Order: sequence, then C-alpha cells, then structure tokens
Amino acid sequence: MRHRRRVPKLGKPADQRRALLRSLATELIRQGRITTTQTRAKAVRSEVDKMITLAKDGSLSARRQAMGYIYDKQLVHALFEQAASRYGERNGGYTRILHTVRRRGDNAEMAIIELV
Repeated sequence: MRHRRRVPKLGKPADQRRALLRSLATELIRQGRITTTQTRAKAVRSEVDKMITLAKDGSLSARRQAMGYIYDKQLVHALFEQAASRYGERNGGYTRILHTVRRRGDNAEMAIIELV
C-alpha cells in the first residue's frame, strides 16, 4: 500500500534515493533546468521547493539546513542572495515540469524540470 507516501521509491534503497535527489536538486539550482525522467522530476520538485523556501527565510538556521542538503557551499550562498529578489512575491510553485518525448532506449517518460 502507498498510503501517505509522498516520494516514490525510484527503485533504489533509501541512501541511494536520498543521494540521487540531493544531486538532482543541486544541479537544478545550479543550471536552472535539467532533463530527467518524469518520476524523478516529480520527486525532486518538492525538495527544490523546500530549499528555495529556506533561502527566502534567509536566517542562519535556514542557511545551515540548506548547506546540509545541497552539495555546493558556493551555490547555497548564491541561492540565498538571489531568492528574496527572484521569488519574494511568489508563495510556492518555484518549478515547472514540461513533458517531452519518451527516451529511446527504454521508452521511459522524460521531462524537463526548470526553475520559474
């Protein structure tokens, strides 16, 4: 049963799943747009939204929580500097998922996730 399960298991153990989501979130914040499978895009969306919400808060505690999650320290500093001006009036929905063509090898549903 999947009752009250937010994040799909992605076919990986918990530690590998957490590392995958961390790396996808880091690259999405760094590049602004990444191409991945649709399921992974939906899973990483909530993590990126949490990081941007922390950056909008801007407190020392929020900065330390973000540094514990995002791999790059300089990226955290850049995110905290830009988040208030970029997402200050927005109350959520910082990402957009665009569906693309299926992957050639295994016919997986692909998507582009980008920061709004």
